[in-house]
Amino acid sequence: MKEFRYDDVPVVETSSGKLKGYYCDGEYIFKGVPYAYADRFQMPVKASWEGVKDATSYGFVCPLMKQETPNGELMVPHRYWPQDEHCQNLNIWTKTLDSEAKHPVLVWIHGGGYAAGSSIEQVAYDGYQMCMQGDTVVVSVNHRLNILGYLDLSPFGKKYWNSGNAGNADLVAALKWVHENIAAFGGDPENVTIFGQSGGGMKVADLMQIPDADGLFQKALIMSGVGSKSLLKNCTGDGREVVTAMLHELGIKEEDVEKLETVPYYDLVRAYEKISPAIAAKGGYIGGSPMVNEYYKGNPLEYGLRDRAHKIPLMIGSVFGEFSFVPSQYDKYSLSEDAAHELLEKVYGEHTDDIIRVFRSTYPGKAVTDVLQLDRVMRQPTKEFAAMHAEDGNGHTFLYNFILEFPFQYQKAAWHCSDIPFFFCNTDKVEVCTIPGVTEKLERQMFGALMSFVRTGTPSCPELPAWESVMPGKEPTMIFDRTCELRMNYDDALYAEIDRALPPFDLTAAMSEQNVQH
Repeated sequence: MKEFRYDDVPVVETSSGKLKGYYCDGEYIFKGVPYAYADRFQMPVKASWEGVKDATSYGFVCPLMKQETPNGELMVPHRYWPQDEHCQNLNIWTKTLDSEAKHPVLVWIHGGGYAAGSSIEQVAYDGYQMCMQGDTVVVSVNHRLNILGYLDLSPFGKKYWNSGNAGNADLVAALKWVHENIAAFGGDPENVTIFGQSGGGMKVADLMQIPDADGLFQKALIMSGVGSKSLLKNCTGDGREVVTAMLHELGIKEEDVEKLETVPYYDLVRAYEKISPAIAAKGGYIGGSPMVNEYYKGNPLEYGLRDRAHKIPLMIGSVFGEFSFVPSQYDKYSLSEDAAHELLEKVYGEHTDDIIRVFRSTYPGKAVTDVLQLDRVMRQPTKEFAAMHAEDGNGHTFLYNFILEFPFQYQKAAWHCSDIPFFFCNTDKVEVCTIPGVTEKLERQMFGALMSFVRTGTPSCPELPAWESVMPGKEPTMIFDRTCELRMNYDDALYAEIDRALPPFDLTAAMSEQNVQH
């Protein structure tokens, strides 16, 4: 029987002030804890308060430029929450308030690119099971997004010098707060693992490139968070043109630029959305991602990886289908060979037979039509990132690929976000993950690997094959599937064949067609 307590739960003293959380079923839970405060476009400063702050409700999430529409909820179930610009808050799950416990700490950074998402958006983000089963302290973070977090106003005054990185500066502020205070929640400030998926994975990579974050985390997991240089180019130039156009659209004089700090958020959004497409079309800066400057050293695939980043143990991977959200229209295992060939020929033309041959060699047991769902966004850049990280030869780069098929839409291959419930030990919260004889074992394997990694820097797990690290010229990948195995440089030939057959992948077009929130 679950146990709930509140009145006798100790008040926790932090460097910001006193906190009152609650106890439920073996854990102390603190929600909506302010870690920083910032006025619009400004750098964050550490939060502080008087008296005892109630920490029993999730805090505000960052406002979204576009209202989300529930769809695809079987694939990625969501929840929604009130929004406010002052969204710098975090949540904590812990089994003890003993400052000497020194449990490993995991800090979760949510997905949604740089524009959307929240610490609680997906139901699988809940930290209870990860804390309970792993004897860890789990933290999830909200921070500024979209034009609030990633729009450069630096040409308009020193006070805006880093507004193009305000969202990532919030994350650094959160990590500083964790470093200062997590011991009071039973955590070890010298054993912090940051992990994130999609946009959250990108921000994990960003933090590895921000000197101000040095020493605030010791390990990192990037999940489906590396995209190609052509897809995720760093913004060049500065915000002068886009901000000037916004001022004009809003009827504000340039010398009155500070009025942008008080314009209602959705008025700001409407102005931005009206003027930014034309600027983007001619290659101008419009924000929407971190800005390279003295604070942020840039996307490693373009600017290289900082020396310190090489020393951080890294798990990194992607999933088989990533953005293959389009519903399956046929039972792939019932198709005749001729029918399958006809489907593939529409895409690959004269290359079809070669594609089939190489795909069967790469993925024996999968239906050949699965090649139509194969990720062309994340896997290759992820391998490139892993190889770059492994250049020092220290043996602490670990690569994976999640390729599970789900009992949905004729055994649909793994899609973007589908690995999250397994790493969080939350498959019971995502109905489509229910696969008798498969789910429980695979969850133990993936969760066990992560828990080993956060403790030792190596994702060893008794139920997994030995997991070798990536080394120069050597690319072992742990395959997470019904049967897990370690394979060496196994899909290079397949991607080479696909790249010969097809033009570069257009992610923007694909996502507009699929219209699935993730």
